[in-house]
Amino acid sequence: MIIRREKPADRPEIFALIEQVFPEPVEAKLLRELFASREYLPELSIVAESESGEILGHVISTRGWVGESPALGLGPIGVLSAYQQQGVGSALMQASIDTANAAGEPVVLLLGSTDYYPRFGFVPADSVGIISPDPSWGSHFMALPLAGFHTGIRGHFKYAEPFNNL
Repeated sequence: MIIRREKPADRPEIFALIEQVFPEPVEAKLLRELFASREYLPELSIVAESESGEILGHVISTRGWVGESPALGLGPIGVLSAYQQQGVGSALMQASIDTANAAGEPVVLLLGSTDYYPRFGFVPADSVGIISPDPSWGSHFMALPLAGFHTGIRGHFKYAEPFNNL
């Protein structure tokens, strides 16, 4: 398996993957809008590719903000069902985290499983002073403070603009 940055030529396969993983069209529509948004960060759109060239999974992080401080919103992430439970998602998550850290990003935020994401160091966002866009998300809204994190990064999180259209 090769983990690499997404290329525009990968997009039809990425959209097909997301449509297979998420039967409702919400995530595929969101991903299309994220690719077209000003908050799109090409270096943080990452694919897992088989040795034969098949895209097995994809993860994207886009620019968000905690108050006035830049932050990252991770998602959607998807892995073809035939390759789930084989480390593809973990490899994508780790590559995304490593890339964000190397770029000097302070924090990654996501809405997800409290059973899965803590293995990467994610904690409830409110425990580090970051407030969810939706209070009903509770502990499912998580943060991963990176090397560039500091205690001045506090307040409400705002996702990239396309998330407002959900």
